[in-house]
Amino acid sequence: MNFPPTTMSNCTVMSGSYGWTDTLKRVQYGPGCVSTALPKLIETLGVKKGLIVTGRSLYTKTDVVSKVEEILKAHDAYAGVFTDFGEHTPVAGINACIKVYQDTGADFIVALGGGSPIDGAKAVRYRIHEQAGTGVPPPQIAIPTTLSAAEYSIGAGYTDENGNKVAVSHQMLAPAGIILDAELTLPTPSRLWLSTGIRAVDHAVENLYRPLVPHPCKILCFSALADFFKYLPISKADPTDIEARQRLLVAAWMSLWPTRFEKYSALGMSHALGHRLGAKYGIPHGITSCLTLSPVVAIQSRIASQEDKEYLANTLFYLREPSTGSIEGDILKLSALIDGLVVQLGLKSTLSEYKVPREDFAALSQGNDDLVELLNGIY
Repeated sequence: MNFPPTTMSNCTVMSGSYGWTDTLKRVQYGPGCVSTALPKLIETLGVKKGLIVTGRSLYTKTDVVSKVEEILKAHDAYAGVFTDFGEHTPVAGINACIKVYQDTGADFIVALGGGSPIDGAKAVRYRIHEQAGTGVPPPQIAIPTTLSAAEYSIGAGYTDENGNKVAVSHQMLAPAGIILDAELTLPTPSRLWLSTGIRAVDHAVENLYRPLVPHPCKILCFSALADFFKYLPISKADPTDIEARQRLLVAAWMSLWPTRFEKYSALGMSHALGHRLGAKYGIPHGITSCLTLSPVVAIQSRIASQEDKEYLANTLFYLREPSTGSIEGDILKLSALIDGLVVQLGLKSTLSEYKVPREDFAALSQGNDDLVELLNGIY
């Protein structure tokens, strides 16, 4: 029997700490589980009336929102629906949502959809808490329909009255409950579903070399990557395959396992660059990961610490891929495998398709020569 590599350059990986978020009470997963999980969470949290925060397309073009409405109404826990968040979550939309929340007598939020409504709900809760000046933010139940994994973070962003991006982060902004029901993801457009899958791949890969990520979480990332490489192509071939979708939802959870950082943990290079590209040029975050992750991994073969290189190289074992015989070669092979997955899913694109001007590369790279080379390579 073969076992995964266990030799590392030193013992620092076996030192650290792990803590759960302050607010998250339950993650419930399984096809069709929303019908029992949502009432159970309402009971656990002791809340009465929930405002659904979602996207306009999900509300008008699918029956996903109506299914959740029916559950809330059946338990006399329905306050209403808010769908009017604009792009980049302007504060006007947040204030409008707060008014609906207050006017309907809601005491909790059900965030339903992708990263925008889930993060938007966090921003709403933050502003409610800020305006009250006391207590804790109202609880949030997150029901994702993409693989962006926004529900596992404690941060959110919005645009203030002057057009400035504002980032908020606090342990109390973590959702109180998360429901992973594959049946609710069936109407999600294929490109959105698959590209957010690559975003989750980005989470898993960069957590292998992101500072302060506990060793057990890195092992979860290995398992997540194995499932992404197996089930994303299956989901593309058959978008109705519920088992594949459910496994991908759980893999997204493993890719960004809720973790308390005692100190700031810097984002990986792919995420940092993706945020810049997304904010300035309107490129969806899933697509930015399709653009940046593979070349960023190739860069890590040169610049990462020996310990981080070993984590990245060990990924090949979990993907059931033979080693090249060197750590650097294995990382380059991982980079090629990621690129191959993006191509297989039909998600390959370039910066020129999104009209990113070459003259902006200097600002985007912030003086990093490796990033300038990367940007030219994906133009």
